[in-house]
This record gives sequence, structure tokens and C-alpha cells, in this order.
Amino acid sequence: MQFIHHTEASDEELAGWFAGRIPPEWFTAPPEVTGDGFEILVIGTLPDVDGVNEGGLAAAREGRARQFREDTREARIRIAREAEHRFRRKVSWGVRIGDQEELFTTASVPIMTRLRMPERQVLDTLVEAGVARSRSHALAWCVRLVGQNEAEWIASLKQALGAVQAARAQGPGSPGSISSV
Repeated sequence: MQFIHHTEASDEELAGWFAGRIPPEWFTAPPEVTGDGFEILVIGTLPDVDGVNEGGLAAAREGRARQFREDTREARIRIAREAEHRFRRKVSWGVRIGDQEELFTTASVPIMTRLRMPERQVLDTLVEAGVARSRSHALAWCVRLVGQNEAEWIASLKQALGAVQAARAQGPGSPGSISSV
């Protein structure tokens, strides 16, 4: 099923819908829900593993995440289908346990871009060096690297965009503005 356009729903509405729909025993807190024009990502926090020494902790957490994924598969599919029908976007799932995060079957959305020769050469170098399988993979690798290394700046930028959106919502012609006659 491919969705081109989605219904307008804020992250708060999405989070509320999923918090009400997901069984409360699944996660230690309401899930983190984010979305864009193509996908809704639901990440829940699982209880950490007790009684495991530091050397086996990563494996124990991975095992708990895998167990959750298998045990909840049918219910998650049902919830995702309801959400996809309601919000007209694909739903992906993930879990966080301790300092580990695992995402299940997230969407890979093609994005068209235009690059000049110097940028293409960077991508081609990554491909030729075996760092990436293709230009597309190399570009995704670059975006992930920027996201990791500039996370604080990106968070600040998102916060600023939120303020701009709030100001626009109060501007002329918006439902919250006072229009002159």
C-alpha cells in the first residue's frame, strides 16, 4: 500500500491516538511518536534487563527487543493498519531499552535531489571506496553522519521552526487571527 498524501495531524494528535490504542503493558511510558509526510514512527521504551553483567547486557537487551517484536507482531500490524487508514501514512515501530534502540521495518522513501559535479564526486568516492553500495546509499550515509554530528544544532533548528510555525498560525488569514472588515 503506497500513500501519497496524508491527513493533517499534529505530532500531539498522533501521540495521543497511539497512547490510547497501544496496550499500556507494552511500554514503561507512553510511546514517542513522530511523523513526516510519508511515515509515522512509534518508539516505545521497554523495561531494562536485570541481573545481567555488563558483558552480556547488550545481548540481553537485543533479546528482549526481539522477544517484544515477535510477541506483539499481530497486534502491532492491526494497530498499524488502523493508523494507516486514519492518517494515510505508513507506520513503523521501534523500541528503546537502556541505551539501545532498534527500529522495525521503517520506510525507505526515495527523495529526488540535484547535485553538481563536486557533490557527485564525493558520493562516487564513497562508492568506489566501498563505504557505500550506490550514490543513493552514500547520500543516506552522509545525511546520517550530519544528523549524528550536528544533533544539537538540528534540534535548535527544529525548535526555531516550531516557533515560526506558531507565528504563522497566528498570522493574517489564520483561524486564530482577527480579521478586519
